[in-house]
Parts: sequence; structure tokens; C-alpha cells
Amino acid sequence: MPRTTSAIQHRLQQLETHLQAENPVLLQVVQRFRQLDQVAYRMGLLESSESYATQIPWWPLIAVLGTFSAGKSSFINQYVGVPLQRSGNQAVDDKYTVVCYSNSSEPRTLPGLALDSDPRFPFYKVSEKIEPIARGEGARIDAYLQLKTCPSEVLRGKILIDSPGFDADAQRTSTLKITEHIVNLSDLVLVFFDARHPEPGAMRDTLTHLVRNTIQRNDSEKFLYILNQIDTTAREDNPEEVVAAWQRALGECGLTAGRFYTIYNAAAANPIEDDILRARFEKRRDQDLGDIQDRMQQVEVERAYRIIGALEQTARSFSDTAVPALQDLLRRWRKRTLIADGIAFSSLLIAFIVFSWPDWQGLSYQAAWWQWLTATQHSSLLTGLGLVAGAFGLHLYLRQLAAKSLQRYARQLEKRHQLKLANALHRNTRFWRNLWRQQPVGWGKKHQRQVSTVLEQTDRFVQELNDRFTDPSGRSVSESAATSN
Repeated sequence: MPRTTSAIQHRLQQLETHLQAENPVLLQVVQRFRQLDQVAYRMGLLESSESYATQIPWWPLIAVLGTFSAGKSSFINQYVGVPLQRSGNQAVDDKYTVVCYSNSSEPRTLPGLALDSDPRFPFYKVSEKIEPIARGEGARIDAYLQLKTCPSEVLRGKILIDSPGFDADAQRTSTLKITEHIVNLSDLVLVFFDARHPEPGAMRDTLTHLVRNTIQRNDSEKFLYILNQIDTTAREDNPEEVVAAWQRALGECGLTAGRFYTIYNAAAANPIEDDILRARFEKRRDQDLGDIQDRMQQVEVERAYRIIGALEQTARSFSDTAVPALQDLLRRWRKRTLIADGIAFSSLLIAFIVFSWPDWQGLSYQAAWWQWLTATQHSSLLTGLGLVAGAFGLHLYLRQLAAKSLQRYARQLEKRHQLKLANALHRNTRFWRNLWRQQPVGWGKKHQRQVSTVLEQTDRFVQELNDRFTDPSGRSVSESAATSN
């Protein structure tokens, strides 16, 4: 077994061991991903060192993004009950910090390599994505990431990511790429803004980058927009206008979905002398903090459903996306090959007639044909075989040329569909493949049934999760099972 294949199988075994005790349903999901991997390997849609199971984070993920000094780190410290993150009015950390549970009594800080090499975390192999964007930066993954652990019970079963303060003008391309990666993988995204900067219009570029395209996302409900340190507006003549100004700014940037909250850290808050005003601020703060923490508590359940959804989406991508795209590429390849064959062999025939024309001048059609046939009969067998071999070799060369001419188009489709179509096209256009084959390599009836079976099982997995988290009948699961028997 190749080293890369052995490595990916070892990682999947580690994942299965982790899930065996924590969530047996998701353990079965990993095994179904393995089945889809086998189909993808045969089709050329995955390298042997890859797995669909490692392309998604298996632990619930909460991302904390926001502007500089917006109180992200203070919020995390308050949530976990440990002064884990440095906080202050200035930017104090320029790394993405992944925070997760550990039963060790002391918090620990580990390098970015711990994240880049573990498929259970959302930054698995992120160095490979950074390197093409910023050459040399992929090897400096420790400059971008760090892992912190602490024994806080609220972290059990979930991961928090604290991001460096965001400034779209100053942000490096590689950092923006990581931010986009985090947002796409997260189950919940908390976006923090600082109420002490009452003119959100001056931060329009940053706001636009953090909230743009929200309306187009099918997971827009996972975004929570938080105006932090709202206690600083208590001295304003109309503190509600500050909130309204931020809401208008977000709306102008395209925000039409997600919740908007106003909170502050009670331990670091400015004193509010007016008792009625203080009570009003505290009531709104406690209500919004409660709602935020409730959503954070639910991500473990949401992640289980999301993983099953990812399994279903991956299975459907074969028949809905990969196979039609490959069939289109193969039709284009066949058409280009036939056109090239027609042009090449017609040119050779015309050249043969032109060069033979002086010998045939003055002869009738029948005589010219008889002269050519007689000359052919006197040719050696080796010459004839050489002509046939040359013609076949020319055809094979034109086949490969036609396939190479489609590689650029295949890579464009790859970016659109997130599939290795260029590699699959190469596998389908090798010299022994039938030019007229309609189905892509590896997509036979056996593999179609295999993918269909995985699709059918996703419904069963959802039902098993429902049995764990819901009980519409009001009876326990064991009672329901006894009744059905």
C-alpha cells in the first residue's frame, strides 16, 4: 500500500475510534464516506491520499470574527471561564486560535502544525491552500495558527476559533483565504463590532468583506452579528440611534439575514449611574447573551445533521455533477478527436494524390486505380503494416492532443464544482480507452448501486439522530421500541 494511502487510512481509523464512543451514528457516516471514496478513486475524482471524510470538520465549529478591539477574546474568556486569550484595546494577537477541551488541569498552547496535520480539525492541510496564494507561506503555518486547550466543560464536543482583528485594507491575501475557509466550514459564526466606534461608515470595506454575499448563502442563519461594549453608548442622548446606525450600515453592505445582538462585559463595563437606564441595558444584555450561548450550545446537534447532509450532498454529486460534467468532457474530446482525424487523414490523402498525379496523368479512372493496386501488390508486407501502424499512431497522438486541449476547460469546471475533473478526464482518455464509451470510467452499475445505497442510508441516519434528540410521542425510545415489537 502506498505511504500516502496508508496515512489517510490511519487518519480515518483515528477518526472512527474517536466517534465510536462519542457518536455511533457518525461512525457509520465515516464508513459510508469510505465507500464513496472507493468510487471516486476508480473515477479519478480523488487521489489515493485523499478522502471525502477529511474535507469536513467532525467537531462542531464556532467562529468568532470581528474588527480590532471588538471584544472577541474577552467574550471567549468569559464563555470558557478561563483567561485563555489576551485582550486589550489594541490588536494583541495576529494568529487564528483554535480553542478546544482538554482534561488537563492546565491550559496549553500548541503550534499550528497540530492543526494542519489532524483531519478532525477545520485547518487540516490548510498550508497546501495557502502556498499557491502566497509562495513560501504554507511552510510558515505556525505564523497563522495556534491551538489552545483548557478544561472548561462548555468546550466539550465543540471547537471555538478566535480570529485576529479584521481590517480588509491591511489583511494579507493568505489571511483572507483562511477567513473564507473558516466561514464556509463553521456551524456558527459570531461577527463582533465595537460600539465605541459610532461611525460604521468609516469601516465600510471591512463590513463589506465580513457580511457580503450573506443573502446568497443557504446557511445565512448561522451568522450572528454582535455589537459589543454597548455600555459605552449609555451616555449618549439617544443610545438606540447608535444601534440603528450599525444596523443600517450592515444593511447597506448586503446583510439581510442573521440576528443582531447588543452585549457588553459586565466586569469591564462603564458604570451607568441612572438605575432605570442600567436596568434596561442589563436586561437587554442578559437576554442577548442568553440567546447567543443557547445557539452555541446547539452546535453539537447541528453539526451531526450537517455531516449527514454533507454525506448526502457528496453522494448526489456523482450523478448530479461529476458524471454529467465528465460526459460533456468526453463528448467534446470525441468530437475534437474526430475532427483532428478528419483533417489529418484528408490532408495525407490529398498530399498522396498531388504527389502521385504526374504518374496518373493521361490515364482513365479505371487505369489509374489498376496502376495503384498493382503497385500496392508489389509493396512489401512490412511497408503495409508500417502504414497501418503509422496511421494508428497518428490517431493516438491526435486523441491525446485533443484531451490536453480540454485540460484548461476541465480545470475551470473544477473551480466551479470542486471536483478533480482534469484528473478524471486523463483517466478516461488513456490510449486503451474506447473513444465511443458513453459512461465515465468507474461509473458502472455496481458503483451506481453503491452510491444509491449510501443515499438511502442517509435517511436512516437522520432518523437515528431524531431518535436521540426528539421524542414526539412523549415516550422514551426504549418504550417505543417495545411497543413496536
